[in-house]
Amino acid sequence: MKKNSLDFLVGVFVLIGFAALLFLALKVGNMSGLSFQPTYAVKMRFDNVGGLKARAPVKSAGVVVGRVTSVGFDDNAYQALVTVSIDKQFQFPKDSSAKIQTSGLLGEQYIGLEPGGDDKMLANGDTITMTQSALVLENLIGQFLYGKAADMGAANNGASAAGAGTGAAATPAAPAANPALAGAASGTAGASAPTP
Repeated sequence: MKKNSLDFLVGVFVLIGFAALLFLALKVGNMSGLSFQPTYAVKMRFDNVGGLKARAPVKSAGVVVGRVTSVGFDDNAYQALVTVSIDKQFQFPKDSSAKIQTSGLLGEQYIGLEPGGDDKMLANGDTITMTQSALVLENLIGQFLYGKAADMGAANNGASAAGAGTGAAATPAAPAANPALAGAASGTAGASAPTP
């Protein structure tokens, strides 16, 4: 009896382990959101897709409405060409915009859809023209450092120009002060000379 219950518990733990491994494999492969609902394909072009990969989610208002089908390169426009599949139950206006966003600071990248105000809806094969590329952390750091260096250079140039200006302004003032002192000194000398 004890042996049977022990075998049963071991079997349950092995099944839980396999289920956990399967869940992790699906999560790593970005296959956990498999959907068998009918979809329609929409294309969009970006200057930079960052780390966007196929099977990345497409979200609107935080809700997953589709998946990235492919990420390629357009030889004519020299831009990244992204094709997404959106579930047919989610309809978006033709003037909707798309941008590549990141979950958290270093999380996965996904496409965020912002609905427009057009009466016509996107159909299979349409292209979203209003897009915003991914923010690349290295580029942001480079721009920040370059901006700081430019600001420091401008501050140093301004300080040296201001220093040169005050030095030039102070130099002519000194001779003007000297005759007054000389006049005052000669006046005291003249006043004290006739006393003896």
